[in-house]
Amino acid sequence: MIEKIEITQRFNFKRLNRHYECFTIDFVNGMAYYKISERGSGDKFLQENSICDDSWIDILVDLRRKMTSEIHKFDNKQSEEFLFNFKGLNLFQGYESEDFSYFEKLELIYSCIVIIYSTDGFEEYSFKNNYPENWIEFGKLLKEFFGFDVLHLNYQKQLATPLYYDLKKDGIYLDGNKLAIKTIEFGHYRCHPYELPHPRLVVDFSKKAVHGYIEKDLTEDGENLILDLLERHHVYLWTQDEYHQKSKNHDPDDLEGYDWYLEIVFEGDVIWHLFGYNDYPDTYVHLAREVMEITQMDLLEINTIDEKDIKLFERYGNPKLD
Repeated sequence: MIEKIEITQRFNFKRLNRHYECFTIDFVNGMAYYKISERGSGDKFLQENSICDDSWIDILVDLRRKMTSEIHKFDNKQSEEFLFNFKGLNLFQGYESEDFSYFEKLELIYSCIVIIYSTDGFEEYSFKNNYPENWIEFGKLLKEFFGFDVLHLNYQKQLATPLYYDLKKDGIYLDGNKLAIKTIEFGHYRCHPYELPHPRLVVDFSKKAVHGYIEKDLTEDGENLILDLLERHHVYLWTQDEYHQKSKNHDPDDLEGYDWYLEIVFEGDVIWHLFGYNDYPDTYVHLAREVMEITQMDLLEINTIDEKDIKLFERYGNPKLD
C-alpha cells in the first residue's frame, strides 16, 4: 500500500536563478504540503542585462510565489479514489530512471525526482529527459485532486524538453513544426575567483542585432551561418545524455576553470537552456573551433579549456559528427 509520494522538482534558469520544491502527499495522515525548507527566495532574482531575453523571470517569480505553507487535507475516500486512479496510470511500470546526482557538471533547465513510499519500502524515480509516458496525465490527476498545477504543466510548455517538444539535430519541433529562434545567449565566466554570470554574446534574431563581444547588425547571411553551425554541431541535442559522455566519464583537468551557459529562446518564448560547471557537451570544442575560424575571435572561449580535455572532447565528439 502506498503511504506517501514525494515530488521534487528543480528549475535551472540562467544567472544562477534556480527554484527547488518538494511536494509531499501523505496518505496516512490525509494531507499534502510543500517542504518550505526547499523554498526559493520569494520574488528575488539576479537582475537581467537589458540586452538579454527575460522570458524566464515571470516563470521563476510565479513558481516561488505559489509555493506556500498551506496544508491540503483530504479524507480516506478521496485518498482511495486518488490512489486507484494513480495505479491505473501505471506511471512507472517498466520505467528506467536516469542516473544523475544533485550536483551535475552539465545541468538542464528541469529535472524531477519522485519517491513513492509504501508499507514494503520505497521506490525512487528520477529524470531530466526521459519523462514517464503518462506524466501529463499524472499532472492532470494532481490538478483535479488539489486544484492547482502541481507539476507545472503550464510552464513545462515553455521549456524545450521532450515532454512537449521533439528535439532533433536541425532544431526544436512542436507538432511537426520547426520553431523559429528568437534569441541566442552565451555566457562564460570564472568559477575561481568567483564571477557572477553575465552575457558574453547575444544574438537577437527578432531585432537583427548582435551584442556583447561583437556589436553589429545581423544579416540574412549571418542568420543562415549561425543556424547551419547549430545544426552541424548538433547543438539542439546538447541537453541529451548521449552528448555528455566526456563529462560523465572524466572530470575536467582544471577544477578551478570556467562556468558557462547557453540559452536559445524560440518563438512563443520557449526556452532551451544548458548550464556547465567547468565542463562542456561532447561537440562543444568542434563548434568553438569553427566559430574561431570564421570570426578570428575566440567567442566560445576554447582557449580556457585544457589541452588534455580538448583531446577527450575530440575522442567523444568526432564519432558523433562523422
